[in-house]
Amino acid sequence: MTQAVTSHDRYLADFKNLPPEGPPWLRRLRAGAIARFQELGFPTARRSNEPWKYTNVGPIAEREFAYPFGDAALVSVDDLRAIAACDDSWNTLVFINGRHAPALSSRLETPRRGVSSLASALESDADLTEGHLAQHASFEDDAFIALNTGFLHDGAFVHVPDGQSIPATVHLLYVSTDGSAPSVSYPRTLIVAGANSRATVIESYVSVGSARSFTNAVTEIVVEDGAQVQHHRLLLESVESFHIGNTRVYLEKDSSFSSISFAAGAAIGRNDFRVLLDAPGASCSLNGLYVTTGTQHIDNNMNIDHAKPHTTSRLYYKGILDGKSKAVFGGLVLVRPGADKTDSYQQDKNLVLSDEAEVDSKPSLEIYADDVKCGHGATAGAVAEDAIFYMRSRGLDEETANNLLIKGFASEILDTIQIEPLRVDLERRAMTALWRHSDVARAGLKPAPTEGSS
Repeated sequence: MTQAVTSHDRYLADFKNLPPEGPPWLRRLRAGAIARFQELGFPTARRSNEPWKYTNVGPIAEREFAYPFGDAALVSVDDLRAIAACDDSWNTLVFINGRHAPALSSRLETPRRGVSSLASALESDADLTEGHLAQHASFEDDAFIALNTGFLHDGAFVHVPDGQSIPATVHLLYVSTDGSAPSVSYPRTLIVAGANSRATVIESYVSVGSARSFTNAVTEIVVEDGAQVQHHRLLLESVESFHIGNTRVYLEKDSSFSSISFAAGAAIGRNDFRVLLDAPGASCSLNGLYVTTGTQHIDNNMNIDHAKPHTTSRLYYKGILDGKSKAVFGGLVLVRPGADKTDSYQQDKNLVLSDEAEVDSKPSLEIYADDVKCGHGATAGAVAEDAIFYMRSRGLDEETANNLLIKGFASEILDTIQIEPLRVDLERRAMTALWRHSDVARAGLKPAPTEGSS
């Protein structure tokens, strides 16, 4: 009997058809990664598989997603402005199905090297790319990282030389497009901030159309001594799509990294974020807001590793759940032996708007050092009835009161965004996503306006 071709086999067959691009070290890296993917397979087991305990990747593993060898679908600047946060002052690099699209990208003034496609950086910055690619996002124990690395050929490269800064916000816009069959893309991002440098980066994932697609993204961020990086990660893809994102951050002495994550897209979305504080004085702040509606599933798996003494971390995520959606939050703070004077706190709060929505929250600490200050907490609850009563007693109708309370809950995260056009855009997206699945929408009414909307 002939065995049916599985989705696992499809990835291996597509890998064999890849052109032999890139330097020899990259080709060896790809070969090793795809071999490791073949050994690992997708993490579909639910028992004894703690990182994936609450997230079933069976819908990804059981489907075939074709690698788009041909030309990408035509996308215009107007298409991008309709679906993505955009601003003319940003330095925007656009990638269609993982490939750089120069015609859709803007190139403002940057320092030497600065911002480019990863494909070109493999030639122009060979030593830097070879020294960092796959050095921080290991594929040995992660099938999705292994698969991404096997298909590594293009993506975004941001390098800020020592003592310099990129004056404009860097926007890395990854776009998935409709195809004749469900397709997969492998966005890869490498950010290297030299000593005492400064950079602000937005990493966006959007969809043109609503066809089923799979985005398997990997980002590596290196923040050297005294450097400061502000990072924003936006998951805005179609609710028919699947998205697995792995971000790995490496922090050196007295460096500072702040991240704001916003997720309101994908049928199944995973934000696997790991930060290594590997020198005294390193600090990180990770904030996030996730909005789930319908039958969406969003999983935030956060890991902060305090490897050296005198390091600081703050982790604060919030979720708003409606419909039959589900959210997962796993937060692990590890304090290694000798990492004295660690200061860390993590918290996850959830606003559950439907009786059928579900959230699984598991913040945790592993401490192997003395003289540390660490804590964590998690909450989940509905909109407070006494708050609704109070606002209605002041003349507001119930729907307006609900909208204001939900917006107030989200604003604690969104107000930390220092880029005003981005903050306004995400406020609108959060409220619009919830309205589309609310009783108000089903009644044919319009949503209450939010600040900055028209």
